[in-house]
Amino acid sequence: MPVEKSTDKLDRIVAQARKATNERESGYRAKALKMYPWICGRCAREFTRENLQGLTVHHRDHNHDNNPQDGSNWELLCVYCHDNEHSNLIDAAYGDLLPEKTESSATHNPFAGLASLLKEKK
Repeated sequence: MPVEKSTDKLDRIVAQARKATNERESGYRAKALKMYPWICGRCAREFTRENLQGLTVHHRDHNHDNNPQDGSNWELLCVYCHDNEHSNLIDAAYGDLLPEKTESSATHNPFAGLASLLKEKK
């Protein structure tokens, strides 16, 4: 029995994963494109058969395995709005991890002697 090279095994695993992803996506993508008008749900850009590859299916709950047949977890977004949606999610997650900003009070008071200067002019 020949020993499988690690790169061959990795290539096979990646190919299987891509195939599974394509099959899953083709199922819900085809359904979503039949269900909804070919318009981005955010920027309202319209799509035709010529540029339809730029329209993606976004999962509202961000779970790609949650594909109800009524399409309630899907919305059609152009690639730009889809990227923006996922960037916002990532930014929000990192926002909670940032250290709290400590507000420092000013140590210099530029008007400290103003009252005495005004009294002297009178």
